[in-house]
Amino acid sequence: MASTPTPNPAVKTGGTPFLQIKRIVKKFDDVFAVDEVNLDIQQGEIFALLGSSGCGKSTLLRMLAGFETPTSGQILLAGHDIVGLAPYERPINMMFQSYALFPHLTVWDNIAFGLRRDGMPKPEIEERVAQMLDLVQLKPYAKRKPHQLSGGQQQRVALARSLAKRPQLLLLDEPLGALDAKLRERTQLELVGIIEQVGVTCVMVTHDQEEAMTMATRIGVMSEGKILQIGQPADIYETPNCRFVADFIGSVNLFKGAVEVDEPDHVIISSPECKHYVSHGITGTSGMDVSVAIRPEKLTIQTTAPDVSELESSEQVGFNQVQGVIEDLAYLGSLTTYHVKLESGMVVKVTHTNAARHHGEKLTWGDKVYVWWYGSDVVVLTR
Repeated sequence: MASTPTPNPAVKTGGTPFLQIKRIVKKFDDVFAVDEVNLDIQQGEIFALLGSSGCGKSTLLRMLAGFETPTSGQILLAGHDIVGLAPYERPINMMFQSYALFPHLTVWDNIAFGLRRDGMPKPEIEERVAQMLDLVQLKPYAKRKPHQLSGGQQQRVALARSLAKRPQLLLLDEPLGALDAKLRERTQLELVGIIEQVGVTCVMVTHDQEEAMTMATRIGVMSEGKILQIGQPADIYETPNCRFVADFIGSVNLFKGAVEVDEPDHVIISSPECKHYVSHGITGTSGMDVSVAIRPEKLTIQTTAPDVSELESSEQVGFNQVQGVIEDLAYLGSLTTYHVKLESGMVVKVTHTNAARHHGEKLTWGDKVYVWWYGSDVVVLTR
C-alpha cells in the first residue's frame, strides 16, 4: 500500500468541526442513495470518501456542492446551514474529474474566469492569477490552451481555477481519474502539497484506495449509502471494523471460524483450515461465529514448519499455520505474491518482499509449503 502522508499541522483539532454533516439522507424514489450519514471534518483536513461505484459517495459530494438537495438532514459549514443555498451562494468550489476547462481560453483566462464573473477589479485578478500560476508552477504555460498541455498540467490548471476564488471548502471528484497510472502516482503528493500550502479544507471522492491512502488525513469507507468506518489510513488498513472494509481496503485473507477460547488477553478461534491463536482479547463470546483477517504481507511462507524460536511465544506452537501447494505466483520486482491452495480448497495469498537480490529459498509452482503468522497480526471481525 502507499505510504500515509505526514499529518498536516494546519489541521485544527478540537472545538466545533468546520464541516458537520448531520443525519443526511438522499432518496431517489424509494431508494436510499445516502442513508443517515453523520460526519465531522476539521478545518484544514483532507478527507476522502472511498467506495465502489453506486455507494453514495458522489451523491454526498454533490449535496455539499449544492447540485443535489438532501431529502433530510443538515450540512453546517463554519456553523452555518448551507442546505438551502444555491451552488453559487456557497463558499465552495468543486474540481471535476474531466477538469471542465474551457478549450478556447488560455491557461491564464481559465484561472481568471470565475474572478471576472464575480466582478473582481482587474489589478486584483492579475495578482490572484499570478499567485495561482506560481502555486501550481505553470507560469511558463500561461498563454497556452488546454489541448497544448499534458494531463497532469491540465489537472493543475483546474486546481488553480478552483483555488483562485479562495473557497472555504474544496471538493474533488475523482481528481486523478483521468491520468495514467504513472502520472497519477507522481501527482498525488504534488496535489496534497498544493492543498496543504493553501490551507483549504478538502473533501475528495475516489474509488481508488491507494489514492485515498496517499492523499487523505482521514478516510470514510462507504457502502450502500452508509459510512462503515472512519479513520486515518493506517487505522482503516490495520484495524478494519468489518469484513467489507477489510476486503475493500488492500488485500486480505479471511478465515471463517468460531470462538473456542475467550480470555481477556488471548482468544483461540477454530476454523476448517487451522486453529488461530490471537494475542489479544476481543469483544465477543465463546462459540460466536467470526472471521479472522490477515494481510498477505503479515504471512511467512517456507518449505519447513515454523520453529518454536520463530514464534512470538511457546503458547502459539501448533497454531496460526497451514499447509498447501503453490498454485500460482507473480514476481512484481519489489515483491512476489504467492497463491497457496489448502486442502480445504481455500487459497491463501502471501506477499514476500524481495529485499535482497538473491534471497535464500527459491519457491515455485507446485511446491508444498507452510504458511504461518503471528497472533498479534490477526484481526478478528465480528460483523
